[in-house]
Amino acid sequence: MTMTLRPPAPARGPAPTPAGARAATGALDALAPTYKRMAEPFVRGQGVFLYDAEGKGYLDFASGIAVNALGYGDPGVARAISEALETGLIHVSNLYRTAPGERLAAELVRRSFADHVFFCNSGAESVEGAFKFARKWARANGGAAKHEIVALRGSFHGRLFASVAATDRPAYRLPFRPLAGGISIAERDERELDAVLQEETVAALIVEPIQGEGGVRVIEPGMLHYLRCITQERGIALIFDEIQCGLGRTGTLFAYEQAGIEPDIMTLAKPLAGGLPMGAILLRESIGSAMQPGDHGTTFGGGPLVASVALHVLERLADPAFLAHVRDVGTWMGGALREVMSRTGKFRAVRGHGLMWGVDVPEPAAGVVARARDAGLLVVTAGEHTLRLLPPLVLSRDEGARGLEILESVL
Repeated sequence: MTMTLRPPAPARGPAPTPAGARAATGALDALAPTYKRMAEPFVRGQGVFLYDAEGKGYLDFASGIAVNALGYGDPGVARAISEALETGLIHVSNLYRTAPGERLAAELVRRSFADHVFFCNSGAESVEGAFKFARKWARANGGAAKHEIVALRGSFHGRLFASVAATDRPAYRLPFRPLAGGISIAERDERELDAVLQEETVAALIVEPIQGEGGVRVIEPGMLHYLRCITQERGIALIFDEIQCGLGRTGTLFAYEQAGIEPDIMTLAKPLAGGLPMGAILLRESIGSAMQPGDHGTTFGGGPLVASVALHVLERLADPAFLAHVRDVGTWMGGALREVMSRTGKFRAVRGHGLMWGVDVPEPAAGVVARARDAGLLVVTAGEHTLRLLPPLVLSRDEGARGLEILESVL
């Protein structure tokens, strides 16, 4: 029998990169092109400043996007890392017990509404896990039809498939459709929310007490009270996403404390482990008891190294004197920003609380960010015409005043 050799079918996947082109790429080119990074790398940090290889200092009003609450080069964080490394336990998996994660969970429970804590590695993971926990609880209490997650207009909850479906940013959503099902976005309006939350299919409502990427928009306490009442009445889990606004950023350990209400689930991350990757889901007993071994998991979450550092960070951020400092500098900063707006007209609006501020500007915010960086100030955007100011919580008034001087000058 004679066999006829056929030519290979045309390739349908991505074309391979020629070997010569791969060799020509530099270190920066080796990273996936998902960020527009500044040209010069940072080589060290101290206090509220970052420094590039040329020795130029940058006053940091971004803090790694609300991560570096204790600034850079903090001796306490360095000591916590060193002491954790001395044990030789960086990772053992969640098949086994280690003390740091258990102590951290107990401390979070003691200081919050929660009865249980699940540790993960990031904010987006904490949101994804919160959705799973809410659905499991809702189905156990309301039947298989109860599954939908509702988010609010202006929300940002992450970039994984479920969390991006709950994120109200078309640029983040459109390239990845179809998104995860059973997740919708409702207007920040009591009448519309009343209609949406009447649906028997709704399992949970997720809310940022202060919407960070959505323009630093504060959800008023009255609205939060309304949402707490209506979710309780209708058997809906209320999830607070405090990934960006929690852990001292607003001047209380958790932002929900200022509204005088408590959620059923809360997501945390960003500053929790002092810059090491860590997220957490805080749960009421009713939610946590619906979960069984095997319902959810993580390889690295709550490992002994990151948990040891997070315990140190949590104790620092929860210190009443530290929180009083955040409130003092935050109140000053809000007043200073409004004074600039009144005196110069260079800001259209100022919104925020504590050390989390949004400033609307008349020109594209990206251009202001670039000019501020050239002048030695790091800020980030929160929309096309909004600047977001998220300095380390150790910022002094003098450092804050210098940052606002630079910002005013570049405007």
